[in-house]
Amino acid sequence: MSSSRSGLVFGFGAYGLWGLLPLYWDLLDEAGAVEVLAHRFVWSLAATLLALVLWRRLARLRGLPPRSYALLAVAGAVIAINWGTYIWGVHHGHVIEVSLGYFINPLVTVVVAVLVLHERLRRLQWVAVAIATVALVVLTANYGRPPWIGLTLAFTFTIYSLIKKRVRVPAVESVALESAVMFLPALVFLTYLQVNGDATFGHIDVGTDLLLVATGVATATPLVLFAAAAARAPLTTLGVMQYLAPSLTFLLGIFVFSEDVPAIRFFGFGLVWLALAIFTGDALRQRRRMLRRTAAQVAETSL
Repeated sequence: MSSSRSGLVFGFGAYGLWGLLPLYWDLLDEAGAVEVLAHRFVWSLAATLLALVLWRRLARLRGLPPRSYALLAVAGAVIAINWGTYIWGVHHGHVIEVSLGYFINPLVTVVVAVLVLHERLRRLQWVAVAIATVALVVLTANYGRPPWIGLTLAFTFTIYSLIKKRVRVPAVESVALESAVMFLPALVFLTYLQVNGDATFGHIDVGTDLLLVATGVATATPLVLFAAAAARAPLTTLGVMQYLAPSLTFLLGIFVFSEDVPAIRFFGFGLVWLALAIFTGDALRQRRRMLRRTAAQVAETSL
């Protein structure tokens, strides 16, 4: 199998698993969202450390600059909000709104880049952002409130992504350090639940216990697949594939979780998809221009 083809397989695996995660969190509905989140950090640390030991990469966790450790500590806190919101949304019947967060994430990233990094948008990017803004107004009117679950997921993941871009640490090592930051609070909370008799772990059935333990694998597996995809597939391909995850989640919300989707909400999502189509098309066109320009410069240099 060629490198690019294997990259596509790994990419579909990563985004497919991320898109199907609501099915997993729904199996843990008897546990509260915070308890599931705490288990996710505890067992994510165990799973990533085991992987690093098996791959003989554990030493990479030492010797990083203090700034990297500090940024990853912030990343751990931010992703805790993201994961907690995701699990809470699934447990409370807001799977479609969860998908919205990851649909609008690329557009939120652009807005943050303008506000924080002072980047300038191209004309079509402004059009996409404007359409997405109208979509959020429509969805706010439909929900009777801002779609705060989707907005929280989008903004926290954008902040998380910006931090990760400033810290050049591989995915598995990064998740291990982020989980290590949250490990002690998570362990204290789980111990508190056990002492007070409010814990799910050990008090329902063996299947639930195994599912809680496997949250570490559920976290680490798509990350490993994504890291493998990123090393083999073009970034433009991965950029388009990222919409697979929220698309699967959206479909789960309709056909598996039977969430009510009024026509006006479909219209709001339709505006989001239109904005994403414009945004993605512009990004692909800009990418082709850069490749042609680079090829022309190489040709001139070789003459």
